[in-house]
Amino acid sequence: MSSQPRSPSINDVAALANVSYQTVSRVLNDHPNVRASTRLKVQAAITQLGYSPNSAARTLVTGRSRVLGVITLDVANVDGLAAMYGVERRAREHGYFVSTVALEHVDRSSMRAAVDQLAEQRVAGMLVIVPSEAADDALTSLPSSVPLVLIEGRPGHGIANAAVDQELGARRATEHLLELGHETVFHVRGLSDWMQTHDRVTGWRKALEAAGREAPLPLAGDWTAGSGYSAGRMLARIPELTAVFASNDDMALGILLALAERGLRVPEDVSVVGFDNLDASAYYNPPLTTVQQEFTAVGSRAVEMLFGQIERGERDDEQFLIEPQLVVRKSTGPARTA
Repeated sequence: MSSQPRSPSINDVAALANVSYQTVSRVLNDHPNVRASTRLKVQAAITQLGYSPNSAARTLVTGRSRVLGVITLDVANVDGLAAMYGVERRAREHGYFVSTVALEHVDRSSMRAAVDQLAEQRVAGMLVIVPSEAADDALTSLPSSVPLVLIEGRPGHGIANAAVDQELGARRATEHLLELGHETVFHVRGLSDWMQTHDRVTGWRKALEAAGREAPLPLAGDWTAGSGYSAGRMLARIPELTAVFASNDDMALGILLALAERGLRVPEDVSVVGFDNLDASAYYNPPLTTVQQEFTAVGSRAVEMLFGQIERGERDDEQFLIEPQLVVRKSTGPARTA
Protein backbone atom coordinates (compact mmCIF):
# COMPACT_ATOMS: atom_id res chain seq x y z
CA MET A 1 0.00 0.00 0.00
CA SER A 2 1.22 3.50 -0.78
CA SER A 3 0.47 6.72 1.00
CA GLN A 4 1.04 10.36 0.24
CA PRO A 5 4.12 11.84 1.88
CA ARG A 6 3.43 13.99 4.91
CA SER A 7 3.83 17.73 4.37
CA PRO A 8 6.68 19.25 6.35
CA SER A 9 5.62 20.91 9.60
CA ILE A 10 6.91 23.83 11.61
CA ASN A 11 8.39 21.28 14.03
CA ASP A 12 10.31 19.68 11.14
CA VAL A 13 11.77 23.09 10.28
CA ALA A 14 12.68 23.69 13.92
CA ALA A 15 14.41 20.30 14.18
CA LEU A 16 16.43 20.80 10.99
CA ALA A 17 17.48 24.31 12.01
CA ASN A 18 18.09 23.18 15.62
CA VAL A 19 15.87 25.91 17.07
CA SER A 20 12.51 26.01 18.86
CA TYR A 21 9.22 26.13 16.97
CA GLN A 22 8.65 29.57 18.55
CA THR A 23 11.82 30.81 16.83
CA VAL A 24 10.61 29.46 13.48
CA SER A 25 7.31 31.29 13.96
CA ARG A 26 9.17 34.52 14.79
CA VAL A 27 11.09 34.23 11.54
CA LEU A 28 7.89 33.54 9.58
CA ASN A 29 6.25 36.59 11.16
CA ASP A 30 9.33 38.77 10.60
CA HIS A 31 9.84 39.35 14.32
CA PRO A 32 12.76 41.78 14.91
CA ASN A 33 14.18 39.91 17.93
CA VAL A 34 15.88 37.16 15.91
CA ARG A 35 19.61 37.08 15.24
CA ALA A 36 20.56 37.35 11.56
CA SER A 37 22.45 34.05 11.66
CA THR A 38 19.45 32.26 13.21
CA ARG A 39 17.10 33.80 10.65
CA LEU A 40 19.28 32.58 7.78
CA LYS A 41 19.47 29.09 9.29
CA VAL A 42 15.67 28.88 9.62
CA GLN A 43 15.10 30.22 6.11
CA ALA A 44 17.51 27.62 4.73
CA ALA A 45 15.61 24.85 6.52
CA ILE A 46 12.30 26.17 5.16
CA THR A 47 13.69 26.12 1.62
CA GLN A 48 15.24 22.66 2.01
CA LEU A 49 12.02 21.13 3.33
CA GLY A 50 9.66 23.08 1.09
CA TYR A 51 7.63 24.17 4.10
CA SER A 52 4.66 26.44 3.36
CA PRO A 53 3.96 28.82 6.27
CA ASN A 54 0.30 29.11 5.25
CA SER A 55 -0.39 25.38 5.20
CA ALA A 56 -1.01 25.21 8.95
CA ALA A 57 -3.83 27.74 8.90
CA ARG A 58 -5.42 26.01 5.90
CA THR A 59 -5.23 22.67 7.67
CA LEU A 60 -6.94 24.08 10.73
CA VAL A 61 -10.00 25.28 8.83
CA THR A 62 -10.30 22.45 6.30
CA GLY A 63 -9.34 19.39 8.34
CA ARG A 64 -11.36 17.74 11.09
CA SER A 65 -10.19 15.62 13.99
CA ARG A 66 -11.39 14.48 17.40
CA VAL A 67 -8.91 16.81 19.10
CA LEU A 68 -9.49 20.21 20.67
CA GLY A 69 -6.51 22.54 20.93
CA VAL A 70 -5.90 24.57 24.10
CA ILE A 71 -3.48 27.48 24.38
CA THR A 72 -2.75 28.44 27.97
CA LEU A 73 -0.44 30.92 29.62
CA ASP A 74 1.03 28.69 32.29
CA VAL A 75 -0.04 25.18 33.29
CA ALA A 76 0.95 26.01 36.88
CA ASN A 77 -1.64 28.78 37.07
CA VAL A 78 -4.41 27.68 39.45
CA ASP A 79 -7.18 29.41 37.51
CA GLY A 80 -6.04 27.83 34.25
CA LEU A 81 -5.82 24.38 35.79
CA ALA A 82 -9.33 24.61 37.21
CA ALA A 83 -10.70 25.60 33.82
CA MET A 84 -8.76 22.76 32.19
CA TYR A 85 -10.53 20.20 34.40
CA GLY A 86 -13.84 21.36 32.97
CA VAL A 87 -12.48 21.42 29.41
CA GLU A 88 -11.02 17.92 29.53
CA ARG A 89 -14.02 16.36 31.25
CA ARG A 90 -16.55 17.82 28.83
CA ALA A 91 -14.35 17.03 25.82
CA ARG A 92 -14.12 13.37 26.89
CA GLU A 93 -17.90 13.21 27.21
CA HIS A 94 -18.09 14.18 23.53
CA GLY A 95 -15.38 11.70 22.53
CA TYR A 96 -12.68 14.31 22.00
CA PHE A 97 -9.09 14.54 23.20
CA VAL A 98 -7.34 17.73 24.28
CA SER A 99 -3.94 18.92 23.07
CA THR A 100 -2.36 21.74 25.09
CA VAL A 101 0.32 24.31 24.29
CA ALA A 102 1.66 26.32 27.27
CA LEU A 103 3.14 29.74 26.52
CA GLU A 104 6.10 31.10 28.44
CA HIS A 105 5.59 34.55 26.95
CA VAL A 106 2.57 36.18 25.33
CA ASP A 107 3.03 38.10 22.10
CA ARG A 108 1.84 37.85 18.49
CA SER A 109 4.73 35.59 17.49
CA SER A 110 4.24 33.13 20.37
CA MET A 111 0.49 32.96 19.76
CA ARG A 112 0.98 32.31 16.06
CA ALA A 113 3.52 29.60 16.85
CA ALA A 114 1.03 27.93 19.20
CA VAL A 115 -1.69 28.10 16.55
CA ASP A 116 0.65 26.58 13.98
CA GLN A 117 1.57 23.75 16.33
CA LEU A 118 -2.09 22.92 17.01
CA ALA A 119 -3.04 23.33 13.36
CA GLU A 120 -0.57 20.66 12.34
CA GLN A 121 -2.47 18.28 14.64
CA ARG A 122 -5.64 19.11 12.66
CA VAL A 123 -7.51 20.22 15.78
CA ALA A 124 -11.24 20.74 15.31
CA GLY A 125 -11.19 24.05 17.22
CA MET A 126 -9.29 26.03 19.80
CA LEU A 127 -9.75 27.28 23.35
CA VAL A 128 -7.47 30.04 24.64
CA ILE A 129 -6.80 30.47 28.37
CA VAL A 130 -4.49 33.48 28.27
CA PRO A 131 -5.96 36.19 30.55
CA SER A 132 -3.33 38.73 29.58
CA GLU A 133 -3.89 41.93 27.64
CA ALA A 134 -0.89 41.03 25.50
CA ALA A 135 -2.97 38.24 23.95
CA ASP A 136 -5.57 40.63 22.52
CA ASP A 137 -3.50 41.82 19.59
CA ALA A 138 -2.35 38.30 18.75
CA LEU A 139 -5.89 36.90 18.78
CA THR A 140 -7.13 39.42 16.25
CA SER A 141 -4.63 38.03 13.73
CA LEU A 142 -6.10 34.51 13.75
CA PRO A 143 -8.13 33.34 10.73
CA SER A 144 -11.78 34.28 11.28
CA SER A 145 -12.96 30.84 10.14
CA VAL A 146 -11.14 29.00 12.96
CA PRO A 147 -13.58 27.80 15.68
CA LEU A 148 -12.35 29.70 18.73
CA VAL A 149 -13.49 30.39 22.30
CA LEU A 150 -11.66 32.38 24.94
CA ILE A 151 -11.69 31.47 28.61
CA GLU A 152 -11.37 34.53 30.85
CA GLY A 153 -10.72 36.70 27.80
CA ARG A 154 -11.57 40.30 27.05
CA PRO A 155 -14.93 40.86 25.28
CA GLY A 156 -15.18 43.18 22.31
CA HIS A 157 -13.07 41.50 19.62
CA GLY A 158 -15.83 39.51 17.96
CA ILE A 159 -14.59 36.32 19.66
CA ALA A 160 -16.68 34.07 21.90
CA ASN A 161 -15.76 34.23 25.57
CA ALA A 162 -16.66 32.27 28.73
CA ALA A 163 -15.63 33.84 32.01
CA VAL A 164 -16.37 34.57 35.64
CA ASP A 165 -17.77 38.06 36.23
CA GLN A 166 -14.64 39.37 37.91
CA GLU A 167 -15.94 42.90 38.38
CA LEU A 168 -19.05 41.64 40.15
CA GLY A 169 -16.96 39.47 42.46
CA ALA A 170 -14.78 42.42 43.46
CA ARG A 171 -17.84 44.59 44.05
CA ARG A 172 -19.37 41.99 46.34
CA ALA A 173 -16.14 41.62 48.32
CA THR A 174 -15.87 45.39 48.78
CA GLU A 175 -19.57 45.87 49.58
CA HIS A 176 -19.33 43.17 52.24
CA LEU A 177 -16.62 45.14 54.02
CA LEU A 178 -18.50 48.43 53.70
CA GLU A 179 -21.65 46.81 55.10
CA LEU A 180 -19.60 45.82 58.16
CA GLY A 181 -19.03 49.52 58.83
CA HIS A 182 -15.54 50.00 57.38
CA GLU A 183 -15.00 53.58 56.22
CA THR A 184 -12.93 52.50 53.21
CA VAL A 185 -11.26 49.41 51.79
CA PHE A 186 -7.63 49.18 50.74
CA HIS A 187 -6.77 46.96 47.76
CA VAL A 188 -3.78 44.85 46.75
CA ARG A 189 -4.03 44.19 43.01
CA GLY A 190 -2.54 41.50 40.78
CA LEU A 191 -0.20 41.79 37.80
CA SER A 192 -0.87 44.93 35.79
CA ASP A 193 -1.25 43.22 32.39
CA TRP A 194 -3.83 40.67 33.56
CA MET A 195 -7.44 41.32 32.64
CA GLN A 196 -8.67 39.97 35.99
CA THR A 197 -6.54 42.60 37.71
CA HIS A 198 -8.26 45.46 35.90
CA ASP A 199 -11.74 43.99 36.32
CA ARG A 200 -11.25 43.48 40.05
CA VAL A 201 -9.82 46.98 40.50
CA THR A 202 -12.83 48.34 38.60
CA GLY A 203 -15.30 46.42 40.77
CA TRP A 204 -13.57 47.53 43.97
CA ARG A 205 -13.50 51.15 42.87
CA LYS A 206 -17.14 51.17 41.72
CA ALA A 207 -18.31 49.78 45.05
CA LEU A 208 -16.48 52.54 46.92
CA GLU A 209 -17.75 55.24 44.56
CA ALA A 210 -21.35 54.00 44.90
CA ALA A 211 -21.00 54.32 48.67
CA GLY A 212 -19.54 57.81 48.39
CA ARG A 213 -16.11 56.70 49.62
CA GLU A 214 -12.73 57.69 48.27
CA ALA A 215 -10.69 54.84 46.80
CA PRO A 216 -7.13 54.61 48.19
CA LEU A 217 -4.29 54.02 45.75
CA PRO A 218 -4.08 50.24 45.03
CA LEU A 219 -0.90 48.48 46.10
CA ALA A 220 0.89 46.37 43.48
CA GLY A 221 1.15 42.59 43.80
CA ASP A 222 2.05 39.72 41.50
CA TRP A 223 -0.41 37.03 42.71
CA THR A 224 2.15 35.50 45.10
CA ALA A 225 1.98 35.30 48.90
CA GLY A 226 5.35 37.07 48.99
CA SER A 227 3.98 40.12 47.20
CA GLY A 228 0.98 40.12 49.56
CA TYR A 229 3.35 40.03 52.52
CA SER A 230 5.29 43.03 51.17
CA ALA A 231 2.07 44.98 50.58
CA GLY A 232 0.78 43.93 54.01
CA ARG A 233 3.87 45.35 55.71
CA MET A 234 3.16 48.73 54.09
CA LEU A 235 -0.54 48.58 54.91
CA ALA A 236 0.17 47.74 58.55
CA ARG A 237 1.80 51.17 58.97
CA ILE A 238 -1.40 53.01 58.00
CA PRO A 239 -3.24 54.03 61.22
CA GLU A 240 -6.68 54.24 59.56
CA LEU A 241 -6.44 50.74 58.04
CA THR A 242 -9.40 48.55 58.99
CA ALA A 243 -10.16 46.57 55.80
CA VAL A 244 -8.19 45.05 52.90
CA PHE A 245 -9.39 43.37 49.72
CA ALA A 246 -6.66 41.24 48.11
CA SER A 247 -7.02 40.28 44.46
CA ASN A 248 -6.35 36.62 45.21
CA ASP A 249 -6.10 34.27 48.19
CA ASP A 250 -2.34 33.77 47.98
CA MET A 251 -1.71 37.49 48.43
CA ALA A 252 -4.27 37.54 51.26
CA LEU A 253 -2.20 34.85 53.00
CA GLY A 254 0.87 37.07 52.88
CA ILE A 255 -1.15 40.01 54.17
CA LEU A 256 -2.37 37.97 57.16
CA LEU A 257 1.21 37.19 58.15
CA ALA A 258 2.35 40.80 57.79
CA LEU A 259 -0.52 42.05 59.93
CA ALA A 260 0.15 39.41 62.60
CA GLU A 261 3.83 40.41 62.78
CA ARG A 262 2.73 44.00 63.36
CA GLY A 263 0.49 42.90 66.23
CA LEU A 264 -2.75 43.56 64.34
CA ARG A 265 -5.57 41.06 64.91
CA VAL A 266 -7.81 39.76 62.12
CA PRO A 267 -10.68 40.57 62.09
CA GLU A 268 -10.75 42.58 65.35
CA ASP A 269 -8.33 45.24 64.03
CA VAL A 270 -8.31 44.59 60.28
CA SER A 271 -10.70 42.60 58.09
CA VAL A 272 -9.24 40.76 55.07
CA VAL A 273 -11.00 39.41 51.96
CA GLY A 274 -9.38 37.36 49.20
CA PHE A 275 -10.45 36.13 45.77
CA ASP A 276 -10.48 32.54 44.35
CA ASN A 277 -11.58 30.41 47.32
CA LEU A 278 -8.63 28.04 47.13
CA ASP A 279 -9.04 24.73 48.93
CA ALA A 280 -6.54 25.92 51.56
CA SER A 281 -8.37 29.21 52.22
CA ALA A 282 -10.74 27.61 54.72
CA TYR A 283 -7.66 26.63 56.79
CA TYR A 284 -5.90 30.00 56.91
CA ASN A 285 -5.57 31.59 60.37
CA PRO A 286 -8.25 32.84 60.53
CA PRO A 287 -10.25 31.09 57.78
CA LEU A 288 -10.45 33.49 54.84
CA THR A 289 -13.51 35.30 53.54
CA THR A 290 -13.14 35.13 49.76
CA VAL A 291 -14.85 35.03 46.37
CA GLN A 292 -15.72 31.64 44.87
CA GLN A 293 -15.02 31.21 41.15
CA GLU A 294 -16.51 28.25 39.28
CA PHE A 295 -13.69 27.83 36.77
CA THR A 296 -14.54 24.19 36.12
CA ALA A 297 -18.01 25.29 35.02
CA VAL A 298 -16.43 27.98 32.84
CA GLY A 299 -14.26 25.38 31.11
CA SER A 300 -17.24 23.08 30.52
CA ARG A 301 -19.32 25.91 29.09
CA ALA A 302 -16.48 27.01 26.81
CA VAL A 303 -16.28 23.52 25.31
CA GLU A 304 -20.02 23.52 24.59
CA MET A 305 -19.69 26.92 22.92
CA LEU A 306 -16.80 25.60 20.80
CA PHE A 307 -18.75 22.52 19.73
CA GLY A 308 -21.57 24.82 18.61
CA GLN A 309 -19.15 26.65 16.31
CA ILE A 310 -17.71 23.40 14.99
CA GLU A 311 -21.15 22.01 14.16
CA ARG A 312 -22.30 25.22 12.46
CA GLY A 313 -19.02 25.64 10.63
CA GLU A 314 -18.66 29.29 11.62
CA ARG A 315 -17.30 31.39 14.46
CA ASP A 316 -19.56 33.51 16.67
CA ASP A 317 -19.10 36.10 19.41
CA GLU A 318 -21.24 34.55 22.19
CA GLN A 319 -20.44 35.95 25.63
CA PHE A 320 -21.09 33.91 28.77
CA LEU A 321 -20.49 35.15 32.33
CA ILE A 322 -20.75 33.02 35.47
CA GLU A 323 -21.75 34.85 38.65
CA PRO A 324 -19.22 34.51 41.49
CA GLN A 325 -20.28 33.99 45.10
CA LEU A 326 -18.93 35.54 48.28
CA VAL A 327 -17.89 32.96 50.89
CA VAL A 328 -17.91 34.58 54.34
CA ARG A 329 -15.56 33.16 56.97
CA LYS A 330 -13.81 34.48 60.08
CA SER A 331 -11.34 36.93 58.50
CA THR A 332 -13.97 39.70 58.31
CA GLY A 333 -15.91 41.44 61.04
CA PRO A 334 -17.32 44.80 62.13
CA ALA A 335 -15.04 47.83 61.86
CA ARG A 336 -13.27 48.66 65.11
CA THR A 337 -14.46 51.69 66.97
CA ALA A 338 -12.11 54.44 68.07
